[in-house]
Amino acid sequence: MTWTSSMSSGYSSLEEEESEEFFFTARTSFFRRPPGKTRTASQDVQKEREPHAYLSEEEVKEKIQSYNSSVTDKLKMTLNANGIYTGFIKVQMELCRPITVQSSQSQGRGTHSNNETAFYLPDGCVNTLHISSTNTVREVIEALLKKFFVADNPAKFALYKRCHKEDQVYTCKLSDRERPLYLRLVAGPRTDMLSFVLREHETGEVMWEAFTIPELQNFLRILDKEENEQLQILKKRYAAYRDKLEEALGGVWKPG
Repeated sequence: MTWTSSMSSGYSSLEEEESEEFFFTARTSFFRRPPGKTRTASQDVQKEREPHAYLSEEEVKEKIQSYNSSVTDKLKMTLNANGIYTGFIKVQMELCRPITVQSSQSQGRGTHSNNETAFYLPDGCVNTLHISSTNTVREVIEALLKKFFVADNPAKFALYKRCHKEDQVYTCKLSDRERPLYLRLVAGPRTDMLSFVLREHETGEVMWEAFTIPELQNFLRILDKEENEQLQILKKRYAAYRDKLEEALGGVWKPG
């Protein structure tokens, strides 16, 4: 399995052991959500989780055959002799806060490295994961963070399923024990019927105690940088106003 270099359509597998380097675009503003990342209540409506009616082995086989016949992107499912099936899910990253990213050189050292930086993930970033029917939501989240070299605690994130019905969008947070590939199989391959989204836990406030000291120091550096940038913008703005006022006053009192 390989990892593509495209940030909009990354590919990885939970069975992969090797990781490759890839790059991110840093953005400032920790408290203000970047453009395009605002979540509005009118777009997402929370829906109660529906109980699963798990399929029999024969039903799974029939579902997989039907699923593969409808696939248009060659990302088919495979049923193994032991009854476990494998396939692909696409996860959209909708992270409003910066993540702490490690460089590949600092992986596996077990201690904090100075090669950690806070980044915003690009808008519309989608990752394609190859998983099995036994993989849980928690394992999917951990795999996504590993592929992005994210040092943050996986407990800060949640996986949501997004369904489109009657021109309305329903979003539901999945429990850690749910199986995303099963949900994908039951819903079929169409992402307009079901899609997966990775978000931060919606706590209403930032839980600062969940962050490490190095992470908090990174956020302070971001805030200091933003404060300085905003200060320079204000100084330039009022300097321009002053120049215009002085020019206007000079024209009023000009002799003759």
